[in-house]
Order: sequence, then C-alpha cells, then structure tokens
Amino acid sequence: MSSQPRIAIDAMGGDEGVRVMMAGVALARHRHDGLRFTLFGDETRIKAALDNHPNLRAASDVVHADTVVDGADKPSVAIRKKSSSMSMAIAAVKSGDAGAAVSAGNTGALMAMAKLALRTMPGIDRPALSALLPTRGDNDVVMLDLGANTECDARNLVQFAVMGAAYARIAFDLERPRVRLLNIGTEELKGTDEIRDAAAILRAADVLPMSFDGFTEGDKISRGDTDVIVCDGFSGNVALKTIEGTARFVTDVLRNAFTSSIRSKIGFLISKPAMHLLKHHLDPNNHNGAVFLGLNGVVVKSHGSADAKGIANAVHVAARLLEEDITRRIAADMAAVQALIASSKLEQPVK
Repeated sequence: MSSQPRIAIDAMGGDEGVRVMMAGVALARHRHDGLRFTLFGDETRIKAALDNHPNLRAASDVVHADTVVDGADKPSVAIRKKSSSMSMAIAAVKSGDAGAAVSAGNTGALMAMAKLALRTMPGIDRPALSALLPTRGDNDVVMLDLGANTECDARNLVQFAVMGAAYARIAFDLERPRVRLLNIGTEELKGTDEIRDAAAILRAADVLPMSFDGFTEGDKISRGDTDVIVCDGFSGNVALKTIEGTARFVTDVLRNAFTSSIRSKIGFLISKPAMHLLKHHLDPNNHNGAVFLGLNGVVVKSHGSADAKGIANAVHVAARLLEEDITRRIAADMAAVQALIASSKLEQPVK
C-alpha cells in the first residue's frame, strides 16, 4: 500500500448515483489533498464521472465491480456478493490496501460485511453505529449505538462509552469528553440494571480520558452539555428517527407559516438570514457520516440520499479517523478498562 493514506469508496451505493458520489469525493479531496482513493464499481460510469474532476482522477485508482448490493438485499444475500462494490471496498481495508472504506449503500449489509471481514477489536464484543448529531452547544454530540445492537448489557455500554469518547477526542479536539448514558431520568436509581451497572463501572474508570457525568434524558440530547451519549441500539435508533422527524416537522411548519399570507411572506424576508442559519444547522448533509466503531478498520456509512456535500463530509469523517488512528486509541483505552475491571477497584467484573 502507498505511504499516503488511502480510502476505498463504494461508488455504487448512493441513491443519487455515481456522478454525485464522485462529486462528493472530489470535494473531500480538496480538503485532504494528501488522500488517495480506490473507487469500486462500474468502471465505465466511474471514469465518465471522473472527467469532471481531474484533481480526483489524478489521485484515484478505479477497480471494476461486477455487482451491486441492492437496498432491498438482506445481509445474508449481500454477503454472498463477493464481487460487489461494497464487498470489494471492505476487502481492501481487510487486506491493508486501504485504511478506511466509505459506502452510501445498504446499512444492514454494510454492517454484516464489515463485521464478518474485519472482526471486532480485542476487548470489544460488538461494533456500534455512531454519528454526530447537531446541538445548541459549541460542538455536535457523538451518539451510539444507533441501531446495530438492539439489546446491550452493561459490558457493551461500557465499551460503547470508551469508543465514543475516543471518537469525540478526535472530532472535537477534546482531552476529556463529557460522557453520559441515555436514561429515563437523571437520578442514580433510574433505568435498567444494565444501565445502572454500566454507570457504576464508568464512575470508577477515572483513569480513562473521559469525564462520566451520569445520565441524560431524550429531551436533552441536543442541549450541548454532553459530548458523548451512550445507549443500546434500539433506544438510539428511536431517538435518532425522532430527532430527524422533529427537524422535518419544524421546517415544514415554518415553510407553511411563511407562505400563508402576504404579511407572513414579508416576515420571511425579514427573518431570512435566521432561517438560512436554521436550515444549515438542521441539514443532515452537514452531519453526514456514521461510523462502525469497534472494528479492525474504519468503515463509514453515508446517508443514501446524501448530496455531494454530504458525501464529502462522510469522506472527511473517514479521513480524520484514519489520520488520528482511532483503532489505536480505542485499543489503548480498552486495555485500561480491562486492567480496571481486573483490579480490586471494582467489586464485580463486567459480565
């Protein structure tokens, strides 16, 4: 593999087609001019799209893929498509030909392929799907798990906290990210046994580069006073879809209100700068790029409907995690957790 960092791109996964995928990767290339790419998919279509992006073409290799993972494919079906663009991109990470992979394809298939090919890191039982969500604070918030694991025990939640904190240190340039567990209340006695047990372990883990601040509730996710929110995949996916639905609801209500009369249209013109700021803040393309944390390699999932700006952001996420060596950071932190669990500092080990 070249000494320059390389990212494998599943060029066929996005809803908007190869042209938008290439436009997004080209935008990311301008931001990270030291990156190189391997583009997997229909060679003819990829090369045609690259004609509009000479800067990307000079930094890319194109590898033809015979098949594509369809959005309706079950993971068990997708895994058997060894010559698909998604499978080949992940295989490039496994072989070391690329340091990270980015796909806008089928989420379940991508998770299944990545877990099977890359395996989980030592000390990690299950990978978690993590993403950056917008807040009212100075930074976004890292939230995990967002759907990869519907049921989690205390051990899983502790591992998610370690991985999320490592991600937050890179994404937000923090030494000790503030970490909280999503719960039905902030009191210590609230929640399931798994949540309370995980909290007890994290309170004792003062050797880790994080600050555990207890519990948070769903209505405080976007407040901006937490850097990492940890939960099981069922709760996380429900919370994520609720946030996305609420954002669409707010924008639709405002759009209807501002077009209901001449007076409201005048009001819209006066408040247009504020509306543009709100639209920018809620635009999912500005927060695109979910990460499968806990694998022996970096895999980033883009929204299938992402535009070029969204694709570029997903590639940027992969580049940052690759440049900052997130797998090494997680491994070091998990070693510290294991040492803590093995010591007499905790009355009971994580089960």
